[in-house]
Amino acid sequence: MILTIDVGNTNITIGLFDNDNLIAKFRMTTKIPRTSDEYGIFINDLILTKGYTASDIDDVIIASVVPDIMYSLNSGIIKYFNIKPMVVGAGIKTGIMIKTTNPGEVGAGRIVDAVAAYEEFGGPVIVVDFGTATTCDVVNEKGEFIAAITSPGIKLCAQALFNQTARLPKIEIVKPKSILAKDTVTSMQAGIVYGAIGQVEYIVKSITKEMGLDKIKVVATGDFGKIIADETDVIDVYHQDLTMKGLYLIYKKNKKNPT
Repeated sequence: MILTIDVGNTNITIGLFDNDNLIAKFRMTTKIPRTSDEYGIFINDLILTKGYTASDIDDVIIASVVPDIMYSLNSGIIKYFNIKPMVVGAGIKTGIMIKTTNPGEVGAGRIVDAVAAYEEFGGPVIVVDFGTATTCDVVNEKGEFIAAITSPGIKLCAQALFNQTARLPKIEIVKPKSILAKDTVTSMQAGIVYGAIGQVEYIVKSITKEMGLDKIKVVATGDFGKIIADETDVIDVYHQDLTMKGLYLIYKKNKKNPT
């Protein structure tokens, strides 16, 4: 079995693949400082809840946008699983070409999502990831990663309203029944959710126009992707496990005989 680990700014998502099937998924908080022992024991305990042990894991692949934790995480995997993880980065085969001005600036998570979207849906395709940041990435018909748009994420916007104002509360991020909000909580929900809907619709429209296309496939993922995808016609597919699938696909491209 293969462990796929996506280290995001807010959460670490861990997938467990048996052949081509994602059979389990776990999450842990990124921002809590941990030692290598804590990472190794915690991940081992997670897979134990599904009835598996460290000896069942054949390999590990990691994509990370948080360099500071990688030494401890890698060390924990090596110590408790006796596996040196494959890390998405320079020199690894992905199947797509990065055609931005500085390819090294493109985050590993964005590359992984682009790989999964292109492999499953072909190109051109836009991947919209509603995570800590809201990102829109464009892969053309040749499998080239040609553009990346980044804006504050939905939760980040809500936190900014709470943290930077004296009287606005913390809120649950849901779409209110009406955009005609009549109280503080629903006014914030309306601004954040309807604002995110309008933002992605305008960005997709602008990308499509600038590329000279009539239509482009749009795939959404991320924590808040389902909320937005349900409310707009510009998003064709919501794929909650896009990153896990992309990591597994990259693993297979770099192993001659993947388990």
